[in-house]
Amino acid sequence: MPRDLSFSALGVVLLTGVTLVMFRIGGLGRSREVLVVVVRAIVQMTVVGLVIAAVLRSPALAPVYLAVMLTAASVTSARRIAVPGRGPRAAAVAIVSASVTTVLVLVVSRAVTFDARHVVPLAAQVIGGAMTATSLAGQRFVDQVSSSWAEVEGWLALGATPPVAVREQGRVAAARALVPVLDQTRNVGLVVLPGAYVGLLLGGATPLDAGRLQLLVLVGLMAAQSVAVVVVTRLLGPALGVRRVGAAAAA
Repeated sequence: MPRDLSFSALGVVLLTGVTLVMFRIGGLGRSREVLVVVVRAIVQMTVVGLVIAAVLRSPALAPVYLAVMLTAASVTSARRIAVPGRGPRAAAVAIVSASVTTVLVLVVSRAVTFDARHVVPLAAQVIGGAMTATSLAGQRFVDQVSSSWAEVEGWLALGATPPVAVREQGRVAAARALVPVLDQTRNVGLVVLPGAYVGLLLGGATPLDAGRLQLLVLVGLMAAQSVAVVVVTRLLGPALGVRRVGAAAAA
């Protein structure tokens, strides 16, 4: 095993140990899950490394890889949102539209070179960010509608269409889902150095080059998540405006 890899393995083992100790001290009772998560992450990163290497050797595989990522992200968000009928379609449209729009802008503006080595890693980050924002906005939209159903019914009684009746709940859900990415962008370099920046520095890039690319990633994530939350809340509106969904509805 190469020296750097052996040290990395030791670091993973020690950090996992710290996590397990804290779970035990805190009485969180999920030690087994921690081990499963770490092992799964190791396997997945190994597989991803092999897949990315294959994609970079054969750029024609890039669209296939990105399509698989988009599908997996859409399925994950659909499960989180759990709105019968409209959930899967809303999640898929939100993630795909957000990702395609963001990557297209970066490529057309020539901020990013149009080749697999540059587009694939960037698109992967954007898809992940769009998935997170879609899940958060969808879940919060469901919660908002359920907790304020009396208000929604009032709007419906006055003759409002279902999308109009839940418009305010959708706006609040979308705004709250964007808080993490806005805070991250606002405080970049002051509170935390993002992963892409650190990785570029460790890879030998100059601080200015690393900062330029990290800025593209951060603003790209902000744009993608903005598209995602607006699209998913608009698409879920007609369904949530006619019935409550989720735990609050079942109570």
